[in-house]
Parts: sequence; C-alpha cells; structure tokens
Amino acid sequence: MKVRRLSQDGIDRFRQFLESVALGNSPPYPSELLEDDEHASPLQPLIEVDDREFRSRFEAAEYMDQKFSMPALQGIEGDKGIWAWLALFYFNHLCAKTRDGNLRPGEIARWIPDNDNYRKYYRHLLRGPLGIYRAHRDDPSRALALLCGPLYEPGDVVEQLAARQELVTNRAVIQAATNLYVDHSAGKLKRGAAGRGKGSVRRLADILNQLDVTWDLYGMTPDGLVRLLPREFDRFRAAAS
Repeated sequence: MKVRRLSQDGIDRFRQFLESVALGNSPPYPSELLEDDEHASPLQPLIEVDDREFRSRFEAAEYMDQKFSMPALQGIEGDKGIWAWLALFYFNHLCAKTRDGNLRPGEIARWIPDNDNYRKYYRHLLRGPLGIYRAHRDDPSRALALLCGPLYEPGDVVEQLAARQELVTNRAVIQAATNLYVDHSAGKLKRGAAGRGKGSVRRLADILNQLDVTWDLYGMTPDGLVRLLPREFDRFRAAAS
C-alpha cells in the first residue's frame, strides 16, 4: 500500500480507536482511515510498504530505513502524521496481546508520536527503532541490545538507555550494552538483563550516571567502559569477553 499522512482528524480518530481498545472494547479496525482522502493525504514522493510481520525491532528499522532514505524525505522522523499512519497500517502486527488474546495497545505514544516530549519520542513502535538504527547507521549491529526484541515489547533495555540522548547516541555505551546483554547465538537478550537485579540494565544506567561525572564516556572504548563496571556485572562481563 502507498504510504499516506494522517490528518489531524485522522490522528484523532486513530486515538479514539486506541482508547476504546485500551478500555477493553472491540471497536472495528478503522481501515478506512488509511486511504480516505478526508483523513489521509498521499506522501510525496510515493512510497509503497508491504503488509508484513517483522521478526524484531532491528528488522523493522532496517526496512523503514530502506524505504525512507531518499533525500526528499529528510526530516521524516518528525512527521507525526506519517508515523501514525504507519502504526495504523501495521497495527495488527504491532499490538501486544494478553494470554487470552485481548489486544493490549499500551500508551498512545507507542502509536502516535509525542513530538513534544523528548523522553517519549523513542517509544513509538516504528519510529523509535528507526531513530536508534540511524543513530548507529555506520554499524547498526552495535545497537542490538535495543533492537533485538519484538516490536510490540521494546523492554527495559530500551526504556533505560533510549530515554537519554547522551546515552543512546554514545557508541561506546551502546556497544558495551550489546556486548553485555545480547545472546548472539539466540538472537535475544540474556536472562537478567532487564529488571532491577545485579548487573541489570537499570544498574548500568545508574552506574553510567555516576561515571559521567568523572569520565568522558564519549571518549571511551566499549571494552574500557565494561572494565570500569563493578563486580556485580561479572556474569555478563565474562560472557562479553
């Protein structure tokens, strides 16, 4: 389908749908918003996207980067209408479900970008991964700690590191997180990476806050940063080395 940009009215209709779903209702999926000229205008230049499922945040980010990389689309990451349209188009692939099959859309910022809140911009289920991917475009695999998970469940690693611009764009920090927490053979995060336990990403974020006072984190190497971490990180550090 050719990508469009939701109008403000289209965004409001999408928001009403999401709020109704969150309340446990079963409103009909508003597919008419995708192609109705009253609610969505064509994107120029024309871009076509496939109705497909993405195996990970990385795969989705890579696909979006390929689709929206032309110079004429520079600055597209800030276009609320386009990302709301894309979230609506991929809704059935993106929306988390409970064990009994009920839809669990979560907060609105996952679907409609919150451009006015820098602490929430990364939570959009499609634009968030793309922003991280592009921040590490020279080597996107560096950011696997933030991109290896499923789209519908960004997880604690994303929450702790992507909320701070100075961390998510820091090559050493993000590579260190990937070295510590990603099980490359399984293609997923190691057990214990999330949560509040010893060596978890929450502890990493706390330690980075402390180190940032006396160390130039941007001037460090990933291995040098990992060596500075306290002993509670040993179980992850051993695997990383």
